[in-house]
Amino acid sequence: MRVYIPATFGMLQALQDNGLLHARSGWGFSATKALQEFFTSGDLEEIEDVAFDDAALASLRLLAIGDEERFPHRRVVISVDVDATEAPDMGESVVKLSGPVNLEDVAAIHVDIKESEEATAKAIEVVDAADLGDEDAELTVGDAQDNYMAFYHPDELAFLLELL
Repeated sequence: MRVYIPATFGMLQALQDNGLLHARSGWGFSATKALQEFFTSGDLEEIEDVAFDDAALASLRLLAIGDEERFPHRRVVISVDVDATEAPDMGESVVKLSGPVNLEDVAAIHVDIKESEEATAKAIEVVDAADLGDEDAELTVGDAQDNYMAFYHPDELAFLLELL
């Protein structure tokens, strides 16, 4: 199953150092049956985009914790191919991983580009208000969510960490 794991640069560094990715609390996002049933139209690729966006939003929440030293305003989503258990009571796209993910199971790494940092920084400040229904905050978070995330092959991880 393709699973999208919300992450940070610190998590990318740990993946490089240890060959393992520990998803925060073991959660990820996928085009689950519940998500597919929720949407009455759209193909699988469009539904996977929804799961990816859920992971990107969760990455924003990880950044909101405020403990990220390197690139505190860049979302990271790591696409992996692993078994996972659907958890529809947590959300239609939510899955529970059975444990850490091995580097060889990583299919792709997605990172906000430099030009996205300002919008991401603003979204970090208001993500909680957006969750509570503040319309202006929702628009600010939406602006960050609309930004392009660059794609990197897993073989590029060391270069990504070194050169950015």
